Amino acid sequence: MPAVVGVFKSRSDAERGVAKLREIGIPTDRINVLTPQASEKELAAIPTSQGEQPGMVKVLGALSGGALGAGVGEMIATMILPGVGLVLALGLAGGALLGAIGGGEIGAEAERTVFASLPEEEFFLYEDALRHGRSLTIARVDDKMAEAARGAFDDAGAESVDRAREMWWIGLRDVEEERYSADGKNFEQDEPYFRNGFEAALLPTCRDKSYDKCRDDLRNRYPQMWDREPFRKGYERGEIYRRALQQRRGASGAKA
Repeated sequence: MPAVVGVFKSRSDAERGVAKLREIGIPTDRINVLTPQASEKELAAIPTSQGEQPGMVKVLGALSGGALGAGVGEMIATMILPGVGLVLALGLAGGALLGAIGGGEIGAEAERTVFASLPEEEFFLYEDALRHGRSLTIARVDDKMAEAARGAFDDAGAESVDRAREMWWIGLRDVEEERYSADGKNFEQDEPYFRNGFEAALLPTCRDKSYDKCRDDLRNRYPQMWDREPFRKGYERGEIYRRALQQRRGASGAKA
């Protein structure tokens, strides 16, 4: 069953996306919201312990009344995301959603359920959107309803995944161009190879793997690019970027 994602500037906008989905007949048990914006009531309901580890996913029970303003079911999960802090997942599959984005033991189950029909090449975009204070509404829909769900998100003011990807790269491009061009190389000419290599390092299947260890997967995914030097340079820079995020994860956990 395909999953359709809307990227929203705020939690209230994401909840408007939920309302639009419900208007076209998508049931609430197929809708989930990820947001870094928690209410005081929700924060008060989250248990803590001294043994908690950064990145831990916790699935909590139902919150009473209107605590889940999005109206997307009775479950809530939490996770510490690097550079963000606490993220809430609202909906029956909340824990699985966070497992897919943040890793952990339930990540594989998430890929078989809610995220099964989403390209894994997009996972880092959703993580980055949350890191920048945006909220996500995710709907599992039948094939015939996928286009209608995208239209509902558009009506609610969602940002397209393509735009989210471009904004993410714009935020990194100047620094990467400067470093790459320092050796006299032509960044504008090599950018398509470099950027694909950079993004490849963020794939769930390649995370924590060197270029050489992920070579077979890269060859299959990028048959026209994988063995080009700019692609490999981009992969190496993507590894550095990912490690920096992991360090931020640890710093976030230490402050929590």
